[in-house]
Amino acid sequence: MASNSSHIDTLLLHSGIAEFNPKTEAAPVALPSIRTSTVRFANMEAHDRAMQARGRGERAVTYGRAGMDTHAALEQVFCDLEGAHRAFLAPSGLSAITLAFLALLNSGDHVLVADCVYGPVRYLDKIVLGRMGIEVEYCRATPEALESRVRPNTRMLYIESPGSLLFEMLDIPALAEFAQRHGLVLVDDNTWGAGYVYKPLGLGVDVSVVAGTKYIGGHSDLMLGAVMAKDPELARRINETHYAMGYSISADDAWLALRGVRTLPLRMRQHAANALEVCEFLAKRPETVRIFHPAYHGDPGHELWKRDCLGSNGMLAVELALNNQQARRFVDALELFSIGYSWGGFESLTQLVEQSALKLHGYWQDSGADRSVVRLHVGLEDTRDLIADLQQALEAASAG
Repeated sequence: MASNSSHIDTLLLHSGIAEFNPKTEAAPVALPSIRTSTVRFANMEAHDRAMQARGRGERAVTYGRAGMDTHAALEQVFCDLEGAHRAFLAPSGLSAITLAFLALLNSGDHVLVADCVYGPVRYLDKIVLGRMGIEVEYCRATPEALESRVRPNTRMLYIESPGSLLFEMLDIPALAEFAQRHGLVLVDDNTWGAGYVYKPLGLGVDVSVVAGTKYIGGHSDLMLGAVMAKDPELARRINETHYAMGYSISADDAWLALRGVRTLPLRMRQHAANALEVCEFLAKRPETVRIFHPAYHGDPGHELWKRDCLGSNGMLAVELALNNQQARRFVDALELFSIGYSWGGFESLTQLVEQSALKLHGYWQDSGADRSVVRLHVGLEDTRDLIADLQQALEAASAG
């Protein structure tokens, strides 16, 4: 059953739910996890229709790897979130990034990559893309900085907005105009926005990549990636590579993601509200040098955020006037913020950002040796408890 509502909060509660059984005229509220390795066909005509549909690049149930109703429902949810023509599921966020690169680039191609992207993209480049003869060049993601770097063999501009680590807002409409002018495919990692608070396809992006591991799942219990395209020809190319690489996710993970997405609006709004409260607390602390959170009024990207985004989430980073040892004491003293690399679940997390990683980002301005950057994911706990935890940890860092 599909909803005719144009409001995404309503659509997410009705998209991809179970159809009524024509015999019993009943249906479960939650679509079951349909697990199978083999698909049976009623007759050769049904078999041929499925194979012909797959040959046209359409979604067709031919084998368990393609998934059945549970997978199709999740693909539809991603299309509804992002405004996409097709969505393709992958086992993780990084595998979705890999799919986008390998589907849209060939040996000998050159790709421009924003220097603020997710760190493992550089490892993908080092281990896979370079070996395949795909040249990756990292640079500031502004039309002015990119202009002189376009070559005759440049095929793609790959960005992440807000950027990883420091949440730098990029001017996506300007980058889309630049990419179109130079005939480049514009691919954006939209994990931060999850398709809910940020709609890059509507701003001119060609392909959106999301790690559903984060806010889509929302409960820190699944690994998931997705690639969405609005253009049928790009979707066809992604579909061919998706099939050739044998990508698949378990029906149970698809089911968990469907469960998580039903509460996505409520969770993201609360994460965002909690993060702003934490920003206001940190802004008053003497240890705070800078806060990186585009929804916070003091962030350099705040005006872009107001123009392009529909909301925010729980991610922020803070530069503290603490040396490395003090910063390590601060992180160790936190009790409600666990040390972890992921985010998007219900829980609060923290990570001490390495200086070597910061220096890869042109956005970063080094304030000195006695400064440290800590990334926080503000969870759904009571903010009074989270702020008290941050306060005691800051005091412990200074006292030590």
